[in-house]
Amino acid sequence: MYSILLSAGWPIWPLLIISVVGLAIVIERAWYLRKTQIFPSNCLESAYSMANSLSQGKSLTDEELATLKQSSPAGALFTSLLKEKSQGANPEMALEELQVTAQSVWLKLERYLGILATIATIAPLLGLFGTVVGMIEIFGSQGAISGSAGSPQQLAHGISVALYNTAFGLLIAIPALAAWRGLRAMANQRQRECEEFTRQLFKKLYPSYSVNS
Repeated sequence: MYSILLSAGWPIWPLLIISVVGLAIVIERAWYLRKTQIFPSNCLESAYSMANSLSQGKSLTDEELATLKQSSPAGALFTSLLKEKSQGANPEMALEELQVTAQSVWLKLERYLGILATIATIAPLLGLFGTVVGMIEIFGSQGAISGSAGSPQQLAHGISVALYNTAFGLLIAIPALAAWRGLRAMANQRQRECEEFTRQLFKKLYPSYSVNS
């Protein structure tokens, strides 16, 4: 592997850096977007238990709300509704506050996905750049300038730089694009699930109010 990196020349190093960054993002997002991470069982149970308490005229403590909010991203949505209900807010005010909280949660679900999409886009371009560098080494060699046969070693090095960088660029871009699409689908699915669970909680808290989806 080390000999391949030497043959690929210095243009391979930016590709290696973005490949490490991309792999870290894929692992982190795949872990974060798990359903058990977004919707822990205790989070849903706590939210509905608190909703029942409010329906019975009981009050919620700040500690209970803070614990629910910190339990998961979905917990922040549930806490927003429960807090507004406990403060006697009407449905319209609760929805406005929920929308503000939802924007923050959606940003957390989509975090780093833009960087992964950028990696998938620029990796082939960096590979093409390495190809151009290799071609420059070939045609800019002393042999090509003077018209002589030139050094076979320098010619082989230029060709290896061109081909290895093209291959590495595609090798990084294809998995990065596939991972981005898969993680984007996971984020959208978690968002839809958050909306559905939040809608059910809202109906429980405000049974006489209808929400147009």
